[in-house]
Amino acid sequence: MDEKDLQQLKKEAAERAKQLAKERLAAKQAAEQTEPPLEGEEDLALAKKKAAAAAKAKAAALAKQKAAESGELSEEELAKKKAAAAAKAKAAAAAKQKAAESGELSEEELAKKKAAAAAKAKAAAAAKAKSADVAEEKEEKPSPNQPYLDKYVKVIEEHLGKDVLENAYINRLSKDVPTLVVKKDTYFKVAEFLKYNEQLSFDYLSELHGTDFQTHMEVYVHLYSYKNRQSVALKVKIDRDQPVIDSLVPLWPGANWPECEAYDLLGIRFEGHPQLIRIFLGENWVGYPLRKDYEPYDMEG
Repeated sequence: MDEKDLQQLKKEAAERAKQLAKERLAAKQAAEQTEPPLEGEEDLALAKKKAAAAAKAKAAALAKQKAAESGELSEEELAKKKAAAAAKAKAAAAAKQKAAESGELSEEELAKKKAAAAAKAKAAAAAKAKSADVAEEKEEKPSPNQPYLDKYVKVIEEHLGKDVLENAYINRLSKDVPTLVVKKDTYFKVAEFLKYNEQLSFDYLSELHGTDFQTHMEVYVHLYSYKNRQSVALKVKIDRDQPVIDSLVPLWPGANWPECEAYDLLGIRFEGHPQLIRIFLGENWVGYPLRKDYEPYDMEG
């Protein structure tokens, strides 16, 4: 009930009370004509008080009846409802403050957090499903370089045997380059074959670097054939405690500095290298900075 309706209700109640007072006055006057008058001023005041109380009660009853008929609340009921709502809000605020002080969440906040977590999990699941679909689509689509890889493997196995390669695959993470994984004792022989075989002719070494995988070391070589305009990657795994492998400088002089760099930063030794030296840190440097377990040596400690 708004303020305007409440004022109207009060006005109507006042008018009814006024009318009731008039009726009672008329009744009193009629009674005075037939009954003996009240004795003393106290009796008159008491009668007036009773009449006023009866008028107020009747007005309140009428107001309550009207509010019930119209579906609205009386002033008293409205006040009670407001008080109850205020008490409930106060209790909720106190519970929230207590939860905040104890580090716990209120029921409402907990429900919101659960809903947010569920929405996040649902979004993650959808993203994962979408990613899986994309990955599956990629896997189903053959690499344009697969024919080149098949050619390299076939030629190598025909001339060097099937036991010289450990693995052969398309590296999807590196521009689909055909990749050959060779054994340590066949590393130089396969590299030499890749350069001098007429069908392959990988005459240019574009990259050579080492990597520490903690369980082992790995040397990666990227070769390019200007004649065929094709690329191939050569990989070999070596022992981490004794990282020794053949040098490719006799085949590609451009391997000189990359092998020195791998020796300087990882401690990989290349047998047959013409002058294997530390090119960045110097021969007095202790340790190899690109190893996963490297700890700087303090000369003053």
